[in-house]
Amino acid sequence: MLYGLRLPSPGRSSFINFSCFSSMTQYENPWTIPNLLSMTRIALAPVLGYLIIEEDFNVALGVFALAGLTDLLDGFIARNWANQKSALGSALDPLADKILISVLYISLTCADLIPVSLTYMIISRDIVLIAAVFYIRYRTLPSPRTLARYFNPCYATARLKPTFISKVNTAVQLILVAASLAAPVFNYVDSIYLQILWYFTAFTTTASAYSYYHYGRKTVQVIKDK
Repeated sequence: MLYGLRLPSPGRSSFINFSCFSSMTQYENPWTIPNLLSMTRIALAPVLGYLIIEEDFNVALGVFALAGLTDLLDGFIARNWANQKSALGSALDPLADKILISVLYISLTCADLIPVSLTYMIISRDIVLIAAVFYIRYRTLPSPRTLARYFNPCYATARLKPTFISKVNTAVQLILVAASLAAPVFNYVDSIYLQILWYFTAFTTTASAYSYYHYGRKTVQVIKDK
């Protein structure tokens, strides 16, 4: 799930210190199975969006289950095979989640299955977190900071670690997506339980955003040259 990072601010010593990042890098192979699975999840996002807009919810549920399977598999493989774990994967996995979730929430809102206010909250948070990650990439990249080096997936500079509440929030957001996709199929669109899940998702989204603000420094592990 793409994790936001606490940005520097005058007078706050707990924020990330970039002064010693100039020589810290590591070159790695980006073509791992978990990374390919994350890219597959990204590719499935527009397919899901189209199916939802076309109100083909039965097929959308199946594709969503496939996307969820790629998420489970890439995490399992990365945790159990050391040669499949990468700094790129630590960013690509959450990025894939954010892209998938963003597309799903926007399309489900267009289908009148999720309120606009909740989607706006989730998308706004994700935009800030993604922007922060790009900023960290820039600050941890040693000179010369060229576009080729910046976007080189083999050139790792930092590993990202999600907060616990962020993991919970991603799970809750996906549960709401599954419930919303199934609602028109099983005829419970107006269920009070679905509406309660909206409020719970809003709560975990807010808590997750605060956790990154408060613990931002601990979510970054700078990679040193070996």
